[in-house]
Amino acid sequence: MNSFRHRLRLHFGLPALTLLIAAASGCASTDDAPAATVPTPDAKVTKLCRNLHDLLPQKVDGLERDDPEPRSALTAAWGSPAIILRCGVAWPDAVLKKGSMPATVNQVEWVVEKLDSGAQRMTTGGRLAYVEVTIPEEQVADGGAGPLVDLAGPIKKAIPKGIAD
Repeated sequence: MNSFRHRLRLHFGLPALTLLIAAASGCASTDDAPAATVPTPDAKVTKLCRNLHDLLPQKVDGLERDDPEPRSALTAAWGSPAIILRCGVAWPDAVLKKGSMPATVNQVEWVVEKLDSGAQRMTTGGRLAYVEVTIPEEQVADGGAGPLVDLAGPIKKAIPKGIAD
């Protein structure tokens, strides 16, 4: 019986090892897709974020959609350097910091935070899920509101007004 176990392990072990080696050598991403940390909200917020994902436009501020790695219904991106959207984030600590300010674009409220890199991070307020949009310095120099105009409609449709938990 003991030799049967060894043969069984060898039979299943070699193909698994071969797949592991192939995956490690062949899975390096060669495209220039941006990267974004995927939020981990509760089920209720995740459902709202998935609804938003289905409504997001192919172009934002004239930039083509190129979703970030890892792929998720909770993230999206446009252009290079990328405008990154993450849905289901926590309320930003920036609300308490100097330099953050409120803004309203097409009836969607945002908390605007200037980052050290020159980019801006905006997070929705007054919605049942928080949506964060990071706009690179290049687009901020052009005024920065264009992406928010393009995203306001889908956010209003997918994420009702309210206070997120």
